[in-house]
Amino acid sequence: MTDESDFDLKISIEEPPARSPNSGRKKLPVKPSVRTLESTAALSLFLCLSPPPPPSLGRDTHTSAIQVIEDDRAKCTEPFNTGVRGQVPPLVTTNFQAKDQGNASPRFVRCTAYNVPCTADMAKQSQVPLAAVIKPLATLPPDETPPYLVDHGEAGPVRCNRCKAYMCPYMQFIEGGRRFQCGFCSCVTEVPPHYFQHLDHTGKRVDCYDRPELSLGSYEFVATVDYCKNNKIPQPPAFIFLIDVSYNAVKSGMVNIVCQELKTLLDYLPRENPEMDSVVRVGFVTYNKVLHFYNVKASLAQPQMLVVSDVSDMFVPLLDGFLVNVNESRLVIESLLDQIPEMFADTRETETVFGPVIQAGLEALKAADCSGKLFVFHTSLPIAEAPGKLKNREDKKLVGTDKEKSLFQPQVGFYNTLAKECVAQGCCVDLFLFPNQYVDVATLGVVPVSTGGSIYKYTYFQAQSDTERFLNDLRRDIQKLVGFDAVMRVRTSTGIRATDFFGSFFMSNTTDVELAGLDCDKAITVEFKHDDKLSEETGALMQCAVLYTSCSGQRRLRVHNMAVNCCSQLADLYRNCETDTIINFFSKYAFRGLLNNPTKAVRDTLINQCAQILACYRKNCASPSSAGQLILPECMKLLPVYLNCVLKSDVLMPGADVSLDDRAYLRQLISGMDVTESHIFFYPRLLPLTKLESGSLPMAVRDSEERLSKGGVYLLETGLHLFLWVGASVQQELLLNIFGTQSFSQIDPSLTSLPVLDNPFSQRLRDIIESFRAQRSRYMKLMVVKQEDKAELIFRHFLVEDKSVSGGASYVDFLCHMHKEIRQLLS
Repeated sequence: MTDESDFDLKISIEEPPARSPNSGRKKLPVKPSVRTLESTAALSLFLCLSPPPPPSLGRDTHTSAIQVIEDDRAKCTEPFNTGVRGQVPPLVTTNFQAKDQGNASPRFVRCTAYNVPCTADMAKQSQVPLAAVIKPLATLPPDETPPYLVDHGEAGPVRCNRCKAYMCPYMQFIEGGRRFQCGFCSCVTEVPPHYFQHLDHTGKRVDCYDRPELSLGSYEFVATVDYCKNNKIPQPPAFIFLIDVSYNAVKSGMVNIVCQELKTLLDYLPRENPEMDSVVRVGFVTYNKVLHFYNVKASLAQPQMLVVSDVSDMFVPLLDGFLVNVNESRLVIESLLDQIPEMFADTRETETVFGPVIQAGLEALKAADCSGKLFVFHTSLPIAEAPGKLKNREDKKLVGTDKEKSLFQPQVGFYNTLAKECVAQGCCVDLFLFPNQYVDVATLGVVPVSTGGSIYKYTYFQAQSDTERFLNDLRRDIQKLVGFDAVMRVRTSTGIRATDFFGSFFMSNTTDVELAGLDCDKAITVEFKHDDKLSEETGALMQCAVLYTSCSGQRRLRVHNMAVNCCSQLADLYRNCETDTIINFFSKYAFRGLLNNPTKAVRDTLINQCAQILACYRKNCASPSSAGQLILPECMKLLPVYLNCVLKSDVLMPGADVSLDDRAYLRQLISGMDVTESHIFFYPRLLPLTKLESGSLPMAVRDSEERLSKGGVYLLETGLHLFLWVGASVQQELLLNIFGTQSFSQIDPSLTSLPVLDNPFSQRLRDIIESFRAQRSRYMKLMVVKQEDKAELIFRHFLVEDKSVSGGASYVDFLCHMHKEIRQLLS
């Protein structure tokens, strides 16, 4: 970044001016309150950025993300009621209770802006993206009520005749309750006789609060046969386990671990009623260059193997006995899982196929006429002669060139076609990768990403240190709430429409998001654009409807509604934005852009859009100020620091040791992240562990090396990793409490779990680690980092406020650069 040497940078945070009742479109006369980044007592802070900077620069003179997070927690003392239109929810870092009073909980839907510009021109002027991050099947905390299931019998859900929006709190009943006017398209529709109810003196139906769809923001309908594929009641789904048994897979211990774990895990297949057995059926395949199918029919004394060696035209060699009920065939299944590691213990086969493996699972689901999920455990680049064969195209010389984008694109078109076929069948693919070298994640990931599946990656898998992480991921993946054969449609009120979508799914048209599988961790980000003017009086509406088959085989419709305000004043927009959601959108937009644009162009586009957002605020909303002053709106004061974190991510700015597979993996992973996960990924949580009190966490510190004390111990969480950093001069008492050792040199850096010691500090620290893991969708392996060890380089990579080894700017330098960009836009 360019140093600014011709001015002193003064940073102020402004609350956008309050709206004057008679202001119209004129310049607002109200003088905004100006606050500094760290203190409301002083009016301003000066950063003298002429090289060399003063020693204190960068410590407390720019906005602290930690302070913003703590301030939000402090003011959130009551439950968040969703009934107020356009109300900005608490931050994702705040622990709050949501009460559904007509809008979807922020756990289901978060918006970039809760006060949308009335016109396209105003939206274009601000450059604030208008988007929502939707997590349709999100898991709610125990103190919140899950969406009610509404059954209207054979008649099915009531809908608008014109736009087909589902009955919701935004429908206005008229003519004594005999008709309703749609809040989305204003069409008037007759109320079906079975649904009629009288209105009270306020115009509301007297049964309003007895019907979830009239009073709540989120609910589910039982879908009728009309909503089923080919008008047929769906069969319960199936899970098929496809295990690589090549030399690498066996040698690493993966095959044995998977087979032993599955014997236990089959008791935990998903079910909606914990008291009842799961109706999910299971099947098993092993493979290397050929595929082995297994007959595990309950009547057999021993499982039977059938080998398909012609993988160019894949078929399933048996129907009866392949997909079975676990309880009925348990003895045969357990016998098979005991035998598989023995059968392939001495294999010398190193080549594998991949495309035919997915084709096999797909064909099995087709034959059973059901949807389901494939669990593929795979180790190496599929170089065996077969459909979907790949070659090694890892070429570091392309990194940083215009041809770099080709490395993120699928190597062959085969997997795109295969993904389309999987989605049509409701065949979701979860891929567990155990690579020792390049496997082309950009290509292998096409089917999981397109079908709503997940990718898990365990590079250089070692049974001793990686088993815990892998098994925890597998257990959660098998047990979690999932829907199959899903279609999502987002409807909006007149004036805006959904124009773009980001996530793990497939689209064959411009409106329907198709997901072979949709689980409780997946988020879909939707961008909106204007196609007409919006009204301040009526606001804007959004309804997300997801049609899916539950794990019990029932067809359902989950509906989430959201109403936001509309504004004709830019100040109102800037007062009601959500920076974490904006960053979630920016990262997904940028990471997708890598498929077609050079990395530098993607980075420049992000910086430019951020600068335009802040320049528009300064020009139209801020009070007059000197050229050397960087003005940030109150709700966007963390936009620069978080955007810098996105720019410094391994996807957009890889270090020398970051592989192409890792970059492709992270790019695909982030595409389906919700706002909570993207926040912790881009700005990790760093906790000092000098004192641990029961019932509360120590206050986090900023992600910077200067926050680390040689005498301390720190826990750093990224959502994917956990680091325990130990200072070289750490207190002996801490060493004894945490490791049971008396000196720094005795700490074993290969530890992946802390010893269980009989002291309150040890117990509390282990509880904190477990609670962090429980909050995330993937298990975080613990890495102990001793100060000045080699592993410290990895740890420091996540201190995102500092300048990075790969060339990423420090927080202060980026503020300077951003200020320069804004000045150029305003000059």
